[in-house]
Amino acid sequence: MSKVTFTFRGIIAPVLTPFNNDSSRSLNLSIIPQYANFLAKRKIDGVLVNGTSGEGPSMSLIERKLVAEAWANAVKTTKQHLMIQVGGASLPDVLELAKHAESIKADSILCLPELYFKPTTMEQLKNYLKLVSEAAPNTPFLYYHFPRMTNVNIHMGEFLESLNDEIPTFVGIKFTSSDLDEGAQAFRANNKKYVVFLGNDQLINPGCAVGIDSYITTSSNMLPEFMIDCLKEGLAGNVMKARDTQQRLTNVVLAISKYGNWVSTMKVAMSLLTDINPGPPRAPLESLSTQIVSSMIKDLHKLGFPTKM
Repeated sequence: MSKVTFTFRGIIAPVLTPFNNDSSRSLNLSIIPQYANFLAKRKIDGVLVNGTSGEGPSMSLIERKLVAEAWANAVKTTKQHLMIQVGGASLPDVLELAKHAESIKADSILCLPELYFKPTTMEQLKNYLKLVSEAAPNTPFLYYHFPRMTNVNIHMGEFLESLNDEIPTFVGIKFTSSDLDEGAQAFRANNKKYVVFLGNDQLINPGCAVGIDSYITTSSNMLPEFMIDCLKEGLAGNVMKARDTQQRLTNVVLAISKYGNWVSTMKVAMSLLTDINPGPPRAPLESLSTQIVSSMIKDLHKLGFPTKM
């Protein structure tokens, strides 16, 4: 049986890591309290740190710890759920990050699969996650399923059905995929034993239709009101309102993301649509040109979104 309880349901924002616009893209931790407060005031009750949107794999072990600590301090005031992503590094570093997350009292830990010696069977994935979870034996643990980026294609419905309490702290998954049939199977696995956080901004309405009530989407950062409305109408079964809200959210997400890499474009959108400027992305990602930013601004204005520039 699980040693931990995990009751959080709703929206978690995968926060962007703020970097300075200098040659090394050094950390800009000073804006994190303001960032946490911005999200909390808009009723975003959880944050995911060092995920994909947070460029976790682009940072050193020390930097990832510093970012996690800055958020751990910030949420003491805002009372948000703190989830920390520890994967995307060598196994010794992943274990160190898991221990660190528990030491700073993270509410939950999320972990990518091994990215080089990739698991190809459910047993291999289970063994890897068990190792990581044992480094933080008192913290709820979730698996980060993102097959488009990891090329680990283990079926999540079948995986969750197979677990049988082998990982005592395991409570669920972040499911970043457009395969909603698989997501629904994961959600129903073992009589809905595990939480499934859907990680696709364009599938909130369809996700609600199959019963999924929890989401980790990048648009929660710069368009929190839309995310909340979309989820509220979807779960209430208000089909027309939910569809219309989802369509407007999808339109703006597509208008932003068409201009380049997901993280690079979302960082620009955050600075255009809110008072939080997360700065540029870090290599190997590239900043958007001023010409592209101007085009994005025009598109946002056409969709009825005022910008800071």
